[in-house]
Amino acid sequence: MKFLVTGAAGFIGFHVSQRLLSLGHEVVGIDNLNDYYDVNLKLARLKLIENQSLFRFIKLDLADREGMAALFAAEHFQRVIHLAAQAGVRYSLENPHAYADSNLAGHLNILEGCRHHQVEHLLYASSSSVYGLNRKLPFSTDDSVDHPISLYAATKKANELMSHTYSHLFNLPTTGLRFFTVYGPWGRPDMALFKFTKAIIEGRSIDVYNHGDMRRDFTYIDDIVESIVRLQNVIPTPNPSWTVETGTPATSSAPYVVYNIGNSQPVRLMEYIESIEKALGKTAEKNMLPMQPGDVMETSADTSALYKVIGFKPQTSVMDGVQRFVDWYQHFYR
Repeated sequence: MKFLVTGAAGFIGFHVSQRLLSLGHEVVGIDNLNDYYDVNLKLARLKLIENQSLFRFIKLDLADREGMAALFAAEHFQRVIHLAAQAGVRYSLENPHAYADSNLAGHLNILEGCRHHQVEHLLYASSSSVYGLNRKLPFSTDDSVDHPISLYAATKKANELMSHTYSHLFNLPTTGLRFFTVYGPWGRPDMALFKFTKAIIEGRSIDVYNHGDMRRDFTYIDDIVESIVRLQNVIPTPNPSWTVETGTPATSSAPYVVYNIGNSQPVRLMEYIESIEKALGKTAEKNMLPMQPGDVMETSADTSALYKVIGFKPQTSVMDGVQRFVDWYQHFYR
């Protein structure tokens, strides 16, 4: 089939594109190659897939309405995997307009392209951050997500609402993917694993927020990719018997669904750091700091709905996943 993958030079988008190509699909990847983090890392990812005959890369910004409309009109995609976004909880406190442009206007342009060009299925990245002030664990897609605590989270919640509207109005099948702390080789430099590894190797201290008293549902990249590739074949269908009163917030009378994609085994932040130290054979100097605005104490994914439809759930251990990242990092940065 012919796929559009947005954010193809990004962490998850690169891995998904690689996997789709290995399965014989045609992939058109777009990315605006912005400088939120090292552009050379993005270019290095692209270099690994650009020479494949079934892959084409187009530099394009999601917020470019005319450019996006022309792309959909020219390419006739069968399926769209929308992973591009302005990422980062803390950065959203400093540069909120970047999130409106990419995550709101950009998502709308994707929805419009899918609507007007009969795309069979749109899968898009949401985030575990939508759970916000929720305290009930594990987080379930049956839960309300009306209290996000960062603008990033609010834009991801908005993406789900916008997608539902298009599923309802235009019968567009949409699947939202609530990712839980994704990590692994080729990861983003603004993420904890990358920052910690770099600092420890360079002999610098690492910033540990809330004095390390946090737990995260760390999810290895290969498990994320496996879930996405399986889900792209699970196309939501309308459910005329669904009602707001009796149904769950993650489903609808429209062809719309949302899934958690997480490892379902939260790990203490200090245990995560210990895994990095073990992989590097070096102890970190820790700078203990208070909780940061927008952060949450703990995340944990209920993935029962995901397992029910694809027969798979993420399961790579943090010890294995961190070791693979450190091996990649040391090789890539010599």
